[in-house]
Amino acid sequence: MQFQRDHLETLLAAVDEGTFDAAAARLHVTASAVSQRIKAMEQAAGRILVQRTTPVRPTADGEVVVRHARQARLLEQETARALSGPGGTGVPSLPLAVNADSLSTWFLGALAGVLEHTAVVFDLHREDQERTSGLLRSGTVMAAVTAESVPVQGCSSARLGTMRYHAVASPGFAERHLRGTASLDTVPRVDFDRQDGLQHAFLPSGHGAPRHYVPTSDDFARAVRAGFGWGMLPEQQCLEDLDAGRLVELAPGRPVGVELYWQRWKLTSPLLDEVTRAVTAAAGRALHQEERA
Repeated sequence: MQFQRDHLETLLAAVDEGTFDAAAARLHVTASAVSQRIKAMEQAAGRILVQRTTPVRPTADGEVVVRHARQARLLEQETARALSGPGGTGVPSLPLAVNADSLSTWFLGALAGVLEHTAVVFDLHREDQERTSGLLRSGTVMAAVTAESVPVQGCSSARLGTMRYHAVASPGFAERHLRGTASLDTVPRVDFDRQDGLQHAFLPSGHGAPRHYVPTSDDFARAVRAGFGWGMLPEQQCLEDLDAGRLVELAPGRPVGVELYWQRWKLTSPLLDEVTRAVTAAAGRALHQEERA
């Protein structure tokens, strides 16, 4: 089955922009043209490809076509750049998914190394490591840092290492709330968002404790340092403060490890290969590499 190139771009625009009107504005066509192109694709495939909701969402069959469309776009961009030589125009865009703590600590450094000698723009999607694989399945991204080791269909998976988290609090918070027989499961804590399971994994009995929600990695660390509550911080964000006495460790010797993997589409792409090498090398330096028993 073959789809017209402009139809594939129309499908991507509708999914990325969320509405037919926004897709039309991006493509400089009418909303009616967007609707007609997608309907033509659905007639050719014999399947419904998008849900006409707000925002527009691909169906399961549509996700397959979205992945194909992104692959086709990347391959065309890489081919055009190769033919035009070092001074050629056109910069490919690479959509990637990454968890917030990796993004705030080691991941951007890996991408910066790629940018030193390769023209590319990165479309980064921040999502919890338990959910980034869903963006691969939907065709939204081409590669992801994820906690899921089993490869998504059409992807390969490689272990990056373990990100270690420590239960910490400010000295002032510990003095106010954790003196004597006070229990950690009743005092305020900081969660990233309502899906954050790290604090619960460390202390399952603390489900009824008051909590603050701070949904950015750097601000989460700042909130813990400022005494909002206790929380689990990655080593890259807490070891220096622990050494300096700006934080105290609440359970020495009991870090929580989160295994991270790099999943990417099985696509012959020099650019995706280069990014994969940079990410795995950076993870090798930043994460713990011993295998779990």
